Amino acid sequence: MSEDLDPRLHPLRHDLAGAELKGRVQSPRFAEARPAQVAVGTLDLRRAPAPDAMLVSQLFHGDEVRVYETEDGWAWLQHAGDGYMGYAEAAALREDVDTLSPPTSHWVRAPRSFVFPAPDEKLPPLDALPMTARVRVLSRQEKYSEIAWGDGSGWVPSNHLLAVGEIVEDFVATALAFIGMPYLWGGRTSLGLDCSGLVQVALAAAGIPCLRDSDMQEASLGEPRPLDEPAVRGDLFYMPGHVAIALDAWRVVNVNAHDMMTSIEPLEDLVARVRAESGQGVTAIRRPRALV
Repeated sequence: MSEDLDPRLHPLRHDLAGAELKGRVQSPRFAEARPAQVAVGTLDLRRAPAPDAMLVSQLFHGDEVRVYETEDGWAWLQHAGDGYMGYAEAAALREDVDTLSPPTSHWVRAPRSFVFPAPDEKLPPLDALPMTARVRVLSRQEKYSEIAWGDGSGWVPSNHLLAVGEIVEDFVATALAFIGMPYLWGGRTSLGLDCSGLVQVALAAAGIPCLRDSDMQEASLGEPRPLDEPAVRGDLFYMPGHVAIALDAWRVVNVNAHDMMTSIEPLEDLVARVRAESGQGVTAIRRPRALV
């Protein structure tokens, strides 16, 4: 018995499947998932177990994952948050998650923050944390928070953090904080991101979960709106292979391979360009939460 399951969202390869799929799919091997947590600032998720394989997404410090196989330094895993599958460097994972209590207490609200070895901005940083990365705060000293880092601790600016459960309501304003940031296929950080990555991170900061790729978001996110209805701030325009966030009925913020950066442009110009490339314009409007 087999089902037509999306391998981007299910642990399913030609030679291995997750144990939870027994009885649903045929596979020569099944594997039980092991819980783990991302232990570096940003961890690239790739299509194949090689450093030059296509980037499909990125995971952040504190993200929980399910590891199905580790081989030759690469982990085949699933992001527990959005369900996305891929390969990541196993050394960047921490599998003793049962000893982390609580695992995280705060998340990064700034587009990027640094982890310093001491509460001193003049010191070379240990790593960088992207927006929505999660950390465990141990103590506070003046303008810095001490966080659990590796087998020790590090320090980040306290005003770059919010407690888990707190949100930044205006996800459009969050998206605008990435203006000028470069386009990167599979990226989700201020060093580079793609259209659906921008939407996913901005919504995550607002406490709204969504899937990774634009076609997944188009099929599942929020409330569908009529195509002939004027857009309001926060509406999401979906087109073939692309998504943009409405600033109002006429302008959008989006990151694309045409400009190679996050920018604001007239909706009419974007639709005309996509139509010229694909033969289609807007295919769906979804409203995760209107901001008027």
